[in-house]
This record gives sequence, structure tokens and C-alpha cells, in this order.
Amino acid sequence: MIRKLLTAAFCVAMLSTAANAQKGFATHLFPEIWGGESSLNIESDCEKSEGDFNKDGIQDLIVIATPKDPTHMRTRDDGYVYNFNKPVLAIFLGQSDGKLKRFKEYENTIPGNDEENENCLYEILLSVNAKGVIRISVGIFCSAGGTEVPNTEYVYRYQNGDFYLIGKDYGSFSRYSGEAKKVSENFVTHKRQTITYNMFEEGDEKEKWTALPSKPLEKLGAKLLDAYVE
Repeated sequence: MIRKLLTAAFCVAMLSTAANAQKGFATHLFPEIWGGESSLNIESDCEKSEGDFNKDGIQDLIVIATPKDPTHMRTRDDGYVYNFNKPVLAIFLGQSDGKLKRFKEYENTIPGNDEENENCLYEILLSVNAKGVIRISVGIFCSAGGTEVPNTEYVYRYQNGDFYLIGKDYGSFSRYSGEAKKVSENFVTHKRQTITYNMFEEGDEKEKWTALPSKPLEKLGAKLLDAYVE
């Protein structure tokens, strides 16, 4: 069964600037100050998670919202509703007065479902650990036309005034053959772990370690995040 994009609880978001319905929602889907869901009034599918990103002892917030602009939505014969609006990511940093101030909004970071290929839908999940490290998981499931089920988890940490990609875990498996691969990359230690196995066979796991080239860490928002496809 196809799962909906952004499977977390329903929430709402608002526009702080005018939007053109034909082009989807414009910049600043989120307000400058996050005042709580009850103060917002434009319906969206929403995924969010909290944690202390900048180590100041105050809770921060990361949110991914997909507007429900009807221009980019379609209802199937069986009642299933496709949402082809573009997801927007935003990060809010907690303030000493208890409010959350928007750090940055990212329009071209989270992939959205494709109106031309309704058989393949994205699932985006967020999590934050006790150290304030953010994980953004991007998976894609195709009900037809594909045998692979890819998934990628991006790991970000706040440092030097911004959020940087410090690791990436990705992999895929074949629904037919059971052949699978998991790769974990650490851009701080410059190491890559690769595990190959068959989901239908026990004791088939193989592990390999390789070195990664040393290069500057990439900032959140530098490119579109996507599910891994080799």
C-alpha cells in the first residue's frame, strides 16, 4: 500500500508574503516567529522535530510542511488524494523569551511528488537526537515500474553559525531478488562502511570499509536531498 508523503500528524502553516496559486506558494511559507500551530491558518501536511541545535540550552524546531494548494492536488477514483505541492523546510531557533525565531527557510531542499509519475511517492521523516543532531530521511516507494526501494538519511549538525552535513546513510533493496546494500558515510572521520546482504538469506552479510576524500562540509540547503539510487 502506497504511503502518503509526510506521514506525521496534521498541522498547519501560514503565508507571510503573497503567493501565486498557479506557481505554488512563494517564499516564506513560515512566519518569522513560530507562535504555535493554533495561530496559523493555511492547511499543510507537516513533519516536525525538536532539539537543542545550537547548544544554548533552549529547544529549537525543524519543520517540513507541504501546502495543500488545490492547484497541485488530485483525487483518485478510490478517494486517495495526491499532493504534488512542493515541500518547504524551515528551522527555528529558540529565544530566551520563549519564542522561536526563524533561522532559515529552504524551498529547494526537500523533494516533492511528481505530477507526471504518481506511481512513485516520497516519504520524508525527521528526527533529532539528544545532542541536537538532525536526521532527515528521504525514501521513495513505487507501486509500479520499479524493483528497488531506496532510502537516504542525511545527518546535519549546527556549527560555525550554520547547519552542515556530517554524515549520510543510504541503501536500497530489491523487492524481487532480496539483494540489498547499506552504506554509511562519515564526513568528519572520512570513512565509508558498506554492507551487502540478501534479505532472503541468513549469514550472507559482507562488510567493507573505505576512505573518503577530505573536503569542506556541505551546508544544509546546498542541494536537493533525494533517495539514493545507484
